[in-house]
Amino acid sequence: MNIEIKNAIITGTILGKEDHGIFSTVYLYLDYGSSGQGFCGYSLNTPNGEEDTHIGTAWGMEFILRIMDVLEVTSWEKLPGTHCRVKAEHSKVHAIGHILKNKWFDPKVDLSFLLDK
Repeated sequence: MNIEIKNAIITGTILGKEDHGIFSTVYLYLDYGSSGQGFCGYSLNTPNGEEDTHIGTAWGMEFILRIMDVLEVTSWEKLPGTHCRVKAEHSKVHAIGHILKNKWFDPKVDLSFLLDK
C-alpha cells in the first residue's frame, strides 16, 4: 500500500439514496489540480428487516459530523470550495484532513468503536 498525503479542494458532494432506499451515497469530489478522486464508499444506514427499507445508524451520523468537524464547516452544503488534505493511494482515499491543522478523519480507524453496535 502506497499512501500519500495530497492537498485537494472539494469541488462537489453527494449525500443521498441509492437504489432500493440505501442511504449510502456519500461522496466528496476531490480535485488535486492535475487529477481528482472521490472520498466515498461508506454505508450510512442498515436494513431494518423489511424489504427495501433501511434505518440510519450512529456510524453514519458520526461519519457526517466528523467530516464537518475536521474541515471546520457548519453545514454539508459548505464543503464545496473547502481546501483539505487526504491520505490516499491510487484506488482509495483513507482519510481526510484539515488543510492547515493536524486534524484528520479516517473512518475505518476513528469509527471502529461503533461497528459492533
